[in-house]
Amino acid sequence: MARMSMMSGMGRQFEVGETVASFKEYDAAQKAVSRLIAAEVPAADIAIVGTALRSVEKVTGRLGYAQAAWSGAVNGVLLGLLFAAMVVIWTPGLPMSVFAGLLLVGIAFGMLFRLIAYALLRRRRDFASVMQVSADHYEVTVLPRSVAKARQALGASSAPPAPAAAPPAATEPPRYGVRVEPTAPPAAPAAHPEPHVPSAPAEPGADPVAPPRPDGEGPGDTRGGA
Repeated sequence: MARMSMMSGMGRQFEVGETVASFKEYDAAQKAVSRLIAAEVPAADIAIVGTALRSVEKVTGRLGYAQAAWSGAVNGVLLGLLFAAMVVIWTPGLPMSVFAGLLLVGIAFGMLFRLIAYALLRRRRDFASVMQVSADHYEVTVLPRSVAKARQALGASSAPPAPAAAPPAATEPPRYGVRVEPTAPPAAPAAHPEPHVPSAPAEPGADPVAPPRPDGEGPGDTRGGA
């Protein structure tokens, strides 16, 4: 894997090293990082890189004045608690009614701000949603000085062997650099003996034809006189 570099939020580039593992889920990438740290791989050498980032906006419902007022009231509770805490710290002798009044003021301000914001944006956005950023897959990267230890910790030190190349077909010409094993010639078909054809029977009254002699003599030749 090639090395990668990323741009940090402060505009400074930093090296993230080489990919040692890839996962579809972010939780699996987190578990891999925990295994690397447990194997004494320096934490500063490890990074999780999300590839093919995408944003998913889940619509939770339609937004109206009632929903806007309710969400403003929830935010206003936090604002009122902040105001009341500040006042109690400055003047600890105030009665509880002042604390409750400040809480109600915070709720009122929260509802008012939320209603004004909804009135300005309702023509463009009249629904509530939740935004989430996810990635297609997550790569665990390690700097070169710790790659060997990281692969050993994750059990990825040896890659599976590449499949052997298929031998070239007999009809293709030999390619440069490829050794062609000689093929055995096809076996010759077994010789079959010729079938024996019986001779035709002789006609009545005709002289029988004597078979030729091995020495080449005819039927009438004689060796030596009588």
